[in-house]
Amino acid sequence: MNCEGDMSESKAKKIEIKDVDGQTLSKLIDYIYTAEIEVTEENVQVLLPAASLLQLMDVRQNCCDFLQSQLHPTNCLGIRAFADVHTCTDLLQQANAYAEQHFPEVMLGEEFLSLSLDQVCSLISSDKLTVSSEEKVFEAVISWINYEKETRLEHMAKLMEHVRLPLLPRDYLVQTVEEEALIKNNNTCKDFLIEAMKYHLLPLDQRLLIKNPRTKPRTPVSLPKVMIVVGGQAPKAIRSVECYDFEEDRWDQIAELPSRRCRAGVVFMAGHVYAVGGFNGSLRVRTVDVYDGVKDQWTSIASMQERRSTLGAAVLNDLLYAVGGFDGSTGLASVEAYSYKTNEWFFVAPMNTRRSSVGVGVVEGKLYAVGGYDGASRQCLSTVEQYNPATNEWTYVADMSTRRSGAGVGVLSGQLYATGGHDGPLVRKSVEVYDPGTNTWKQVADMNMCRRNAGVCAVNGLLYVVGGDDGSCNLASVEYYNPVTDKWTLLPTNMSTGRSYAGVAVIHKSL
Repeated sequence: MNCEGDMSESKAKKIEIKDVDGQTLSKLIDYIYTAEIEVTEENVQVLLPAASLLQLMDVRQNCCDFLQSQLHPTNCLGIRAFADVHTCTDLLQQANAYAEQHFPEVMLGEEFLSLSLDQVCSLISSDKLTVSSEEKVFEAVISWINYEKETRLEHMAKLMEHVRLPLLPRDYLVQTVEEEALIKNNNTCKDFLIEAMKYHLLPLDQRLLIKNPRTKPRTPVSLPKVMIVVGGQAPKAIRSVECYDFEEDRWDQIAELPSRRCRAGVVFMAGHVYAVGGFNGSLRVRTVDVYDGVKDQWTSIASMQERRSTLGAAVLNDLLYAVGGFDGSTGLASVEAYSYKTNEWFFVAPMNTRRSSVGVGVVEGKLYAVGGYDGASRQCLSTVEQYNPATNEWTYVADMSTRRSGAGVGVLSGQLYATGGHDGPLVRKSVEVYDPGTNTWKQVADMNMCRRNAGVCAVNGLLYVVGGDDGSCNLASVEYYNPVTDKWTLLPTNMSTGRSYAGVAVIHKSL
């Protein structure tokens, strides 16, 4: 502030403060006397500029902290713009980093579709963009153009310059990119596609020599992850959800499920955790609940067409598949898929075999259904089927070496693992791995414990197997497999509750 000497206001009887309404001013005056102020969603947008004007830096900082705590894929771009206007440098950087880290969810929102051309270019050209595959960036460009097609069509080539097409799988380039009308009708975009095709035709050593911004893999900041264990049997269906922090080796309880649920399918898709079907203690259900990690709350979405418990659930090409299961009277061969874009379930081709207690996994664009129980023949299965979404067909692949119902199935570096499970009363600790390239199964090291109906997930190159039961009691222990050493190690800390038939997903640790 200026010193007393040259402040004309100090001599004036009446001072007019523009741009601050009476209510906000009275809040700020209260703050000056009490050093207390409540920042809310309703008042933060007027409070922050007013605090800046009156140089109340603590209040301004409180507002920035509040906005940072509210960051969410649906609002981070708006907060970023607000921070930019009011030169809140730290908040601007935090909101920008948040948008990059949650890009697959951010690109679905109204804020992204309303960005200017330069803002979209700046976002999608960032090396720090966190995307599981460059497909997301391509899809984002197409939806931004289509949102206001007439006025935006001319920007297609400018945007495609920042999409790293050479890093996309060959079949995606041929089936999706080349078929896209916006690409077909633009010569520059066709050149980018040819560049990507050429890149795929080169031998690996020549590819590595190319110094082109489009062939450079993105290097996102890896966010710390947490593992979420949803519901389960302990010994009846429960609502409890636990969360494991890998960095701190600690379990915490988080928001409970809206109702009891075990034997459900649990997956992570588009920034949320989905709990699909299952058993609530008395009925097999069709319902689906979705967890938002930022808000720590569950909400319900469209129900499946069929009741399913002990189903397999997996995500492939932005669709959530619910595979087989048990409807209360019979094992199911049917399979349905859910699109979060339309909030609808639809049937796809059924499997060749009825499978309840089935494990599923996705490798290289194909969905695998592993083992399970066939009620019709009353036996545990060693057979495995593969679903190809392009042809909508199920075909058998090589059998496992042994029958496994209730096996924990997970995927690690392009291979499919089947852990434990049971054959009649015999509960297994053995583990086998399927290599799609050679269509063969091979044994790896046994787990420390016999487990069936356990949850499985892969994190940072390790495969985690969570809970389950050993034939007589529910397990609270978790163990993980390291493929480099071919060893299983128990986590030092157990869950608070022994649970079998729980679902597991991995999400980014929220701020």
